Amino acid sequence: MTRHTGEAELDVSVVLPIYNEAGNLPLFIPELSDSLRSLGTPYEIIAIDDGSVDDSLTVLRQLKASEPNLRIVQFRRNFGQTAAFAAGFDLARGLCVITMDADGQNDPADIAPMLQVMTEGDYDIVSGWRQERQEPLLSRRLPSMLANGIIGKSTGIELHDYGCSLKIYHRDVAKNVNLYGELHRFIPALASELGVRVAEVPVNDRPRRYGRSNYNLLKTIRVVLDLLTVSFLLSYMTRPMQLFGLAGLVSGGTGFALGIYLAVYKLVTGADIGQRPLLSLAILLMILGVQFLVMGLLGELQARAYFEVQDKPIYVIRREE
Repeated sequence: MTRHTGEAELDVSVVLPIYNEAGNLPLFIPELSDSLRSLGTPYEIIAIDDGSVDDSLTVLRQLKASEPNLRIVQFRRNFGQTAAFAAGFDLARGLCVITMDADGQNDPADIAPMLQVMTEGDYDIVSGWRQERQEPLLSRRLPSMLANGIIGKSTGIELHDYGCSLKIYHRDVAKNVNLYGELHRFIPALASELGVRVAEVPVNDRPRRYGRSNYNLLKTIRVVLDLLTVSFLLSYMTRPMQLFGLAGLVSGGTGFALGIYLAVYKLVTGADIGQRPLLSLAILLMILGVQFLVMGLLGELQARAYFEVQDKPIYVIRREE
């Protein structure tokens, strides 16, 4: 872990992505503040208004009068939950960075025992596990269980509930993950390349009081696509030639072998092979083999550029209060 570490100014930073939660904020923010004050350590709450079109920003400004540790960050438009997490990670000053949903479904009372597990076990990430989820089985829980299993097997970081927003990250982890798309769900997996130690703690899953969930079928599809992205990044991001090069060798080698077979067949039998579909297949496979090898080389160049070029933020902040 070498990027953006720095010294922590506080003990705890809580990152709250907010999108149209005006009804839940007056209940949740005071509850969260009480739980954080009971810890007896310096803290901050970073509320990211992700382009809300209701009165969420107004409510946050009203709550700030009674909660001086509340920091309000307003996006110019809706960038998505991943961008909100990224902004919160960049701005966080705490040694421990906590992510939560602002709809009240995550219970602030779970923060203290999770911090205790993190401290006593010297973990880098402590993830919440909603054992009794308040969500439909077919539309939410089954896809989530499938995704959890795939990510766990491919990364070695096996969690029961990757989708739970309530997680605690050590500052070094929060400052060293690059987020885009819907990758906030897979931060423990992305951080696996840093050699992190991860624990999972059962937490409460409460029903939403006001408003409706922003999760829908389209997001499910996006999550599946990002799941494929994560699997590729973790396996081949730093060595794309091993993926494309292998495909190129298999394809080109098969085409070359077919070409040799046809050449020998032509010499032995004198038969015309010019119109045989097998010849077209052999040529196609050899061309594909060369293309895969070129893609591998280009991937190696892009990987090099990715690690050497300075990152560009995926969000634009209007103001910070």
